[in-house]
Parts: sequence; structure tokens; C-alpha cells
Amino acid sequence: MASLRKRVVITGFGMVSPIGSDPETVWQHLRDGVSGVRPVERMDCSALPFRSGGEVKDFSGDITDYGPLSKPTQRAIKKNMKVMCREIEMGVAASQKALSHSGLGEDRNPDRCGCLFGCDYILTRPEEYADGLRSCRQASAGQFRTSDWPTHGMQRVNPLWLLKYLPNMPNSHVSIYNDFRGPNNAITDRDASMNLAISEAASIIERGAADVMLVGATGTRLHPLRTLHVSLTDQLAKERPDPAQMARPFDQDSDGMVVGEGAGAIVLESFEHATARNARLWGEIIGCGAACVGTSISPEHLTLASELALRKALEAAGDRIPSSWHVHAQGLGDPLSDQAESAALNRILSEQKDIPVTAAKSYFGNLGAGSAAVELICSLLALEHQQLFAIQNLTKPLEGIRWSPATQACSPGSGFLHSSFTLQGQACGVMVARVDS
Repeated sequence: MASLRKRVVITGFGMVSPIGSDPETVWQHLRDGVSGVRPVERMDCSALPFRSGGEVKDFSGDITDYGPLSKPTQRAIKKNMKVMCREIEMGVAASQKALSHSGLGEDRNPDRCGCLFGCDYILTRPEEYADGLRSCRQASAGQFRTSDWPTHGMQRVNPLWLLKYLPNMPNSHVSIYNDFRGPNNAITDRDASMNLAISEAASIIERGAADVMLVGATGTRLHPLRTLHVSLTDQLAKERPDPAQMARPFDQDSDGMVVGEGAGAIVLESFEHATARNARLWGEIIGCGAACVGTSISPEHLTLASELALRKALEAAGDRIPSSWHVHAQGLGDPLSDQAESAALNRILSEQKDIPVTAAKSYFGNLGAGSAAVELICSLLALEHQQLFAIQNLTKPLEGIRWSPATQACSPGSGFLHSSFTLQGQACGVMVARVDS
């Protein structure tokens, strides 16, 4: 039966990222080593240990930021902007760009098209409750009393506010705007969401349940409540005179991750469907692997989770693995996470020769669930241009590294293994190869 499984290819992609929101700009930044970590403008950072992050400067949420759109799609998106927060807007924009990039026309069969979207849990912005809180204080001589909320507060909250923050809404918007009637789902496994979504979508196409699957992920760590939360639970990079030096995956001088925001999406199709319409093939999904190792065996759980997921992806790819390829590591920048991932890579690459490892987070920081989507696109661009981008700011590699950090002179080979995992131990690896035939 294995021989009957359909091949799954990538026919288009789109992104909204701190290093650009079109392929040409993103590649130029990667090629030239230009960082997207800059002073944050959309959020007050005065109470935080940093002032800079991977903020998307060229996305305002205007309809022109969504790429080429038909008039009906443009009207539908503009009508629904009032129920989309910034994370959802970025995810929808990346998806519409991916569909345009793929050249998938309006003559597609909607019953055979689906969507899988990954994200974090999406937090409400405090402004949503401001009028209600103000009303409660006015009713109680300047004091806020919880007992006043049902009478004076709730009525001042927009009745549609929840639609702006539900984690299934990126998928819902994209599927409705594009009339995708096939398999649809939303995955909320934080940093591992994109690769898990790719794995499920590829499986759907392989078994013939759909011809086309749009797969994307969106996320942010730049948000009044989200950033406060991660500043209390995670290790964040401190401000430096040159913000571009803050993101330092696998470097001894790293002091934490850099917060950012962004989204990415790819179009997956069966090989037969893509070639029948003469689509450009950017890569092929040849192996996926997932694992979950709980924190009860911490601190080893991240190493084991990452190793298991990557090993399963390689095993799934089998003899289809190219003779030369690269690894795109998670590279969070958090010292403990980097140590764990480095140990996993030591084990995975112990018998491999000349496999370079790169990490795009060194260019833009942690975009939450959106990171893996943008990273995968970065590796696709490297395959296209046959040049691998170096890990930025890696001047003193962690002790014990036995793998080869990528340099600007490295070849990306003919494929890549992409790694993503959460700090809770969920992990997923995806193996992609160039399409020769």
C-alpha cells in the first residue's frame, strides 16, 4: 500500500516577517546578513528588560498588505477586519500571499481543497476591556469592584470581541474567503504547530483525501500581556547597544530569546495535481516525525523530544534523503533550550558528514507559532538560490557542539530537515527535498 501513497509538493508560500514580507526582500536580508531585530515601535517596553525585538515594520493591516486579491476576496477581508486581531491578520495575509504565489486559480475544486493552521493561544488585548473598566469605576466613585462588572462593565465590551482572539479563526477566515470545503483544522501547539500542521496536511494528501492543503502558522511574543507573561516565565535577551546582536542561538554569550511576531504559509499539493497545472515545485515533503516527552524527566526531555522527532522524520524519508542537505534548527536563543537542542543534533548528526546547521531566529527572534513557518520558507529560498545563510552572532559556540554551524559559504544541498519544539516537550521534524522529477 505504501507505493500508492501520493507525493506531496510545495507549490507556493507567503509570509509576514521582521525581515520582509515578500520572497525577494527576505532573501536579500538572509543573503546579506541583515537583522530584523530593531527598536519596537508598536508596544511600550519601558517596564521590560529590552527595547528591541523582531517587529514586523511593513505590516499595518491595510488591505494592500494582503497581496494580490480578487475584488470579492478583498471586500470579504475588509468586511471582517473588525473581528481580526493582529496575529490573525498576519496569518490571513501570509495565506493569501501563498495562494497567489502558487498560481492556484479560481478553477480549483473547492471540495478537494483544505486548510490546516497553527497558532498559539491568542491573548486578548487589555484595550478590549478599557471602556467596561472605566464604566465600573465611574459607578463606584473611582473604585473598581468586580460585582459591578455584570451591570456596568460587560455591556461596554464589544459583543464580537471573542472572535478576534479564537485560535481557530485564522483557519476559519482563510477557508471561508477561499471556499475551501475539504479537511480543515487548527493546531495550537505553540512553536511545534506549523510542523505538526504540515505533517497532518501531508498525510491528508498522501491518502487521497484532498488535492490541495494550505498550511500556515501565526504568532507573536510582542503583545502587552504575552510579553509580560514570557518575561516572567522565559529567559529573554537583554537590550544591547546594537539590537542586531541580541539574537544569539547556540552562542555562549546568549542571555535569552528575542521576542518577535510574524506568520507564514505554504501551499501543499499532490504531485499529480501540481504537475497537471504546470505549477512550479519548490520542494517535496518526504518525511515527518513527531514526539512528546514530558517535563517529568527534565532537563533531558527537550533533547529526547527533539531527537525522537528528527529521527522519525529521517526514517520516514528513508532512501529519498538527498546526498547533501542541511538542518534548520529551532535555535531559540535560550541557553537551556539551545544546550538541549545541541545535544540532540550531536546524536542525530553523529554519523553524518558535512551537514551544516542554520537557525533563522538569529535574524528575527522568536515569532511564536509563526517562527517555524517563516523558517521553512527561508530554507526553501536557500535551496532556490543554492546558498545557505549563516547563523548570526555565533562567535563562541556552546561547548560540546559536534555539528557544523552554517556559514555564508555553505551549500544548502538538495534538501533540509527542519526542527521545532515547545519547552513543554512537544516536537516535530519535517524533511523537505528539491523536486527532480
